[in-house]
Amino acid sequence: MFSKSKINEPGAKSPEQTPAPTPASTPAAAPAQSDFKASAPKAKPPASILSSDLHITGNLKTSGDIQVEGTVEGDIRAHLLTIGESATIKGEVTADDVVINGRIVGRVRGLKVRLTATARVEGDIIHKTIAIESGAHFEGSVQRQDDPLNPGRSNKPAGNPAAAAAAPKATQGA
Repeated sequence: MFSKSKINEPGAKSPEQTPAPTPASTPAAAPAQSDFKASAPKAKPPASILSSDLHITGNLKTSGDIQVEGTVEGDIRAHLLTIGESATIKGEVTADDVVINGRIVGRVRGLKVRLTATARVEGDIIHKTIAIESGAHFEGSVQRQDDPLNPGRSNKPAGNPAAAAAAPKATQGA
């Protein structure tokens, strides 16, 4: 359907000097087009970087990675979230992996949460796995959940339904 034109290339023959394609030469061109092979899946794009001079008011949501060096007033949801040493987040943070080098004021939810020695967190951390380095500053509670990314799910194990049915129920007195 499309062919590469050599009209504008240096040393190309003029259109009058170029022989017209013959039906016999057309099948030879077809295999060249069918030699295209599907490439491997695209490499993961690099993390989006929010520089230290950037101040965002609002929520951020991506299925990719974010590295925050500036200030965000709002919630952040990402796959991998890295909070730089100069960063300040005021809001809820939710990510598969959270690496905190800076300051967060708000709840942190993550499958893997890591507080480095320079981290300052003021809020609750809900995690599947957590690592807190010596020197990290943390004020709040820590709660382990199998699925910390979905806040509506309860972490209470399912009890024995027969035992729950047999247990006496509290009633309000008159």
